[in-house]
Formats: sequence, structure tokens, C-alpha cells
Amino acid sequence: MVMIIPKDYKCELGVLETQKAIKELKDFFQTSLSEELNLIRVSSPLFVLPESGTNDNLNGIEKPVSFDVPFLNKKAEIVQSLAKWKRVAIKKYGIEVGQGIYADMNAIRKDEELDNVHSLYVDQWDWEYRINKSDRSNEKLEWIVKKIYKVFKKTDDFVVEKYPNLKPLLPEEIVFITSQELEDEWPNLTPKQREREIVKRHKAVFLTGIGKSLESGEKHDGRSPDYDDWNLNGDFLFYNPVLDDVIELSSMGIRVDEDVLEEQLILAGAEDRKALDYHRELLDGNLPYTIGGGIGQSRICMFFLRKAHIGEVQVGIWPKRMIEECKKASIHLL
Repeated sequence: MVMIIPKDYKCELGVLETQKAIKELKDFFQTSLSEELNLIRVSSPLFVLPESGTNDNLNGIEKPVSFDVPFLNKKAEIVQSLAKWKRVAIKKYGIEVGQGIYADMNAIRKDEELDNVHSLYVDQWDWEYRINKSDRSNEKLEWIVKKIYKVFKKTDDFVVEKYPNLKPLLPEEIVFITSQELEDEWPNLTPKQREREIVKRHKAVFLTGIGKSLESGEKHDGRSPDYDDWNLNGDFLFYNPVLDDVIELSSMGIRVDEDVLEEQLILAGAEDRKALDYHRELLDGNLPYTIGGGIGQSRICMFFLRKAHIGEVQVGIWPKRMIEECKKASIHLL
């Protein structure tokens, strides 16, 4: 557990005022997002069957929470994200090219190491947008990223207008950079240290190429092989002045096609997944081509409301030592 305690921390919003602000901020953001990307809100699952192949394997080492379903004599898994489920839903709902869906995703990630921005509970807007196969390009990725950044910028303006004592957090434009370019510039730093350096320079960065091996042979970060194309994905990284650190608010990417899925499963040593329902459908060409991602709801509230800990905007279970340290620093965990 590595936690940052800001010196002389004092948030302008009290506990009750924070709760009101969370509601307003979330309503504004999701409305703006749905309008900007032409998204329809849909219902989503809290749990899925493992054999469906639609649960998110994240980095491949996190184990989903599971429970017995007596009438099936099987176990179901709490979702870790809806990355793959949404692509199936795009087909099920008959979503056309140029339209998409979004859902409120609630997950449990029991293996998370808790700190200022990580908890056992994950809440995010999971969104998915249908494209043509010919749209699987960097140009399309950047087009979508800029539209989403526009929503982040509008949200920044919304919060500053509501709380005039706050200063804007985001620049007018977001900078695109590859994980390889970061390694080239700072070969002796860790990936997270590189992220911190680049966001301190630009304030808002979209970092591409997550999941693939760099020239050093290392990966910038892990990413499951069966949803994002590792050459056409990335993370939104912003500079958080409260923590003097980087904060990731979203990861997204153009989804794998049949050939890329085959290639990435081999690279990941996960060819056994081809027997799962989702993977068979994709390899047989029965799923639409999409781009999608997840946007952290609590992290957005934490960032824009200038909070030092995610526990100030979501209820959770925290280590005793963390609770004590936060209390001393006037960080009120829920």
C-alpha cells in the first residue's frame, strides 16, 4: 500500500456538499458523453457465467469474485468490467454504425492494492461505439479520443463555474504520445514514473500502445488480449495537482478483429480462450467491429472535486492504518 498524503490538505467541499456535487457532476458528464458519441444507455449485468467468455480478465492475474448458482449447479462471476459484454450487446440491440451504448458498470476487484485511487469497488461508465472494419485506424481512434476529451473539458468548465474558487485543471487540447516514445525518453524510469513526467509536462495525455511489448522487451502495462487491439488503444492520463501525480481516468481502444485476436491470444499464451462462446463468435466473424472503453465515475468525481482519496467519494472498506493516516490529514473516508 503506497499512499500520498498531501501537505496541508483541505478540501473546499464538506461531506454533505460533496454528495450533492457527485450527483450533479455524474449527471452532467454522462449526459454530455451520450450526446457527444450518440450513445444509448442500456442495462448491464452484475455477474456472468465464466464459459460465456465475457468477463474482463484485466492483466490475467486478478481472480474474479464468484458465487454458486444453485439452480444451474454452476458458479457465476462478478464482472471486472464489461469490455467484452458490450460488443455482444451492440449486436443484440441492433446498434448501427455511428451509434453506441453505455452502461453503469459496478464491479468488485478483490486483488487491488489500495491507495489514493484504487479500491475494492469499481464504478465506471462502460461505453461501446460501432464502427466499420475500415475504421480500425489511428485516425478513428484519435477522432473518438478528441470527442471524449471535449466532454472532460466541458466538465472541468462546469465544475469551475459552479465553484468559482477553483481553477481549471485541463488544457485546451490533449497530447497524443506512444508508450514507446515514453520509454525512449526515460529508459531508466518505471512506466508509472514516465507517466508522471509526461503529465507534469502536458497536463493531459492520451498514451497509446498499452499491452504490447516495447523495444526493451517489457510492457508499459498489461492489457487483456481479447478486447483492445494493443496497437490501437490507450489511456487518458491527467495531472492531479492535489496529489502532484498522474491520474488515469479512462482506458479505451479499438477492439480486436479476427486476425488480431488470434495473434494476441498466441502472444499472451491464452489460446485456450478460443473455446469460449465470445471468442468463437468473434473468430467466426459474427460480432460487429467496435471501439469502446471505461471511464471511472469515482475517479472523475475525485479529480474534478479536488479530493485526495477515492474513499472521499465512494463508500468502501479500508485498512485500519489507512483510515488513521487519512483522519490525521483531514481526509474523510466514507
